[in-house]
Amino acid sequence: MYTIPADVKQLEVKGPTCRSPTYISSESHKQGEVSARGSAMEGDCLSCMKYLMFIFNFFIFLGGSFLLGVGVWVLVDPMGFREIVAANPVLFTGVYVILAMGSMLFLLGFLGCCGAIRENKCLLMFFFMLILFIFLAELAAAILAFLFREHFDCCGVSGPEDFDESLFRLLSPTKMVPEACCQGNSYPGDVSMEQCVSGSMVFRHNKGCYSAVVDYFEMYIYTAGALAIVVLTIELFAMVFAMCLFRGIQ
Repeated sequence: MYTIPADVKQLEVKGPTCRSPTYISSESHKQGEVSARGSAMEGDCLSCMKYLMFIFNFFIFLGGSFLLGVGVWVLVDPMGFREIVAANPVLFTGVYVILAMGSMLFLLGFLGCCGAIRENKCLLMFFFMLILFIFLAELAAAILAFLFREHFDCCGVSGPEDFDESLFRLLSPTKMVPEACCQGNSYPGDVSMEQCVSGSMVFRHNKGCYSAVVDYFEMYIYTAGALAIVVLTIELFAMVFAMCLFRGIQ
């Protein structure tokens, strides 16, 4: 009797399963195409984000360079502009504030540009941490400015006359106005305080607090609020871009 060789039996057993790899490879090919399209879209998005971040930080770099140039020019100008600025302590302090801001923006823009164009994760992380530090410092300064805001140098709502027939006069008949209305910083000492609460106009604030508050906020609140919103928004976008680019770099 004729016997089938062992290798032929093995081929017969394995024969029906030979077509299954063709089906698997087709599915893998489709998945590979989808993955390739997704990778291409992700790469295009990262490339767009990289160049947007570069342009954004390039303008920051230019702004910092401009402020540095202005500060250095004021300090070394041979025409005597430094002496004019030095005559006013506020202006002279402002020169160093401009130099500090220019240096910070210069460094920030440089780190952002180099980190974006070179796709350097260390520079991007340092840029993110610096932006975060500035953001938190500005937020803390805003909170402290609100909690310890300066006095408005005023008395009453409309003026010192508000206390003429008030409960304060009934409880303290010897005092014309509260001590909060007195100019304690301008005239130190108990004598000026006593004269102030006794009714002397020289030692008290004669402007109403309502008009003082209105004037103060009309002068600063809209500009400061708009600038704060713009700056904080830009910083938030910068942090988001930096972190997305950091996570996208392989």
